Amino acid sequence: MLGYRQAVLLVALAAPLLVAASSGSAPPPTVAVPEPSELALQWYRTGLVVWIAGIVWGIAAPGLIFATGLSARLRDAARRIGSRFFFTVASYGLLFGVVAFALDLPLSVYVSFLRPHAYGLSNQSLVKWFSDEGTSLAVSSVVLVATLWVPYALVRWSPRRWWLWTSGLCLPFVLFVTLVQPVWVAPLYNDFGPMKDRALEQRILGLAERAGIEGGRVYEVAKSVDTKMVNAYVNGLGATKRIVLWDTLLAKLEPEEVLAVMGHEMGHYVLNHVLLSALGASLGILVLLYAVHRTAPALLLRLAPWSGVRELGDVASLPLVLVLIQLYGLVLSPVGLALSRTLEHDADRFALEITQDNHAMATAFAKLQTENLGNPWPDSWVVWLRYTHPPLGERIGFANDYRPWASGAPLRYADHFRRSDGDLTPP
Repeated sequence: MLGYRQAVLLVALAAPLLVAASSGSAPPPTVAVPEPSELALQWYRTGLVVWIAGIVWGIAAPGLIFATGLSARLRDAARRIGSRFFFTVASYGLLFGVVAFALDLPLSVYVSFLRPHAYGLSNQSLVKWFSDEGTSLAVSSVVLVATLWVPYALVRWSPRRWWLWTSGLCLPFVLFVTLVQPVWVAPLYNDFGPMKDRALEQRILGLAERAGIEGGRVYEVAKSVDTKMVNAYVNGLGATKRIVLWDTLLAKLEPEEVLAVMGHEMGHYVLNHVLLSALGASLGILVLLYAVHRTAPALLLRLAPWSGVRELGDVASLPLVLVLIQLYGLVLSPVGLALSRTLEHDADRFALEITQDNHAMATAFAKLQTENLGNPWPDSWVVWLRYTHPPLGERIGFANDYRPWASGAPLRYADHFRRSDGDLTPP
């Protein structure tokens, strides 16, 4: 027979199991946050240097183009190509794009080709890299030709309110890009095709149906020709919405982990994060353009002897506008990044509630950290100034701990979930 002390000890040890049993299941095993490798920490530290260098060069390059008078000479050349307003602006946009591409090329080679190869994160050949860069130059040239004339026409038409009208046009433009990018732009870089694992595809579609995403298609994209990193996303609008998984992710994650990642991406779509991000970006652009409107005219007059540009309505003012946007953007970026991290956290919560698979999501994040050379605990100032997602250490901890369904607590996003018969799941 058990003594008093033995009985108390037995009850104390059994209590957690009894609580778990009363909730319907034992808690899943906790997933430890992986210790970052020395290579991952080097990637993190050198990444900070590259990030700062990118900011400095992003300001210095257009600043040099403007201050040396090169922008004015490009404008004069554009006028010789086409003297009418639209053709001058379009020609200038093409010439400026080529010059900026050439100036950025050395840094781009290091950042997106040499550095990933040095850390074992890339499979991309130099020929493929140059092909992709050429494609990006072509796409950006088309965008410049199609859109650059709009703000400069608005500056001429409404010198005092051009910044308001331009920012107002940003939202429909962003939504238009979201609509066409999956169909027309993304396939220029990689091959998109049906998933090879049909059983997993059906499980993903079933999860999408439960999330209320109807009519979406699942694509497997051949990213292994470019990278060893892993990723997945849901994008598009209306008839162009699609679920996209990198083949590297499918090769390195288990099916349940893939479903957890897809639950996160579906959360972005269902919770209208695309629209919220577009609205936030439009508001940010409004503030940036107003700041440009208030400060650019005085700078133009002061720098005119060197730049050859006196008015904001002159398309040759573009490099100065880009410099000011970069500077003011550094001040505003913590706000936009904080919003992005909040949306990412909400998508993590959505994924956990729809899959109720804490272990799969935590192990997926742990693998993402390992495969992408992530630092789970970056410096707080780096998170504040650079991170669009919460640190992986926080995300793994949240994936381990968030289980409201285990205690019968209501789910925050239950009204978004559907059963297989199409009815809403009761909150």
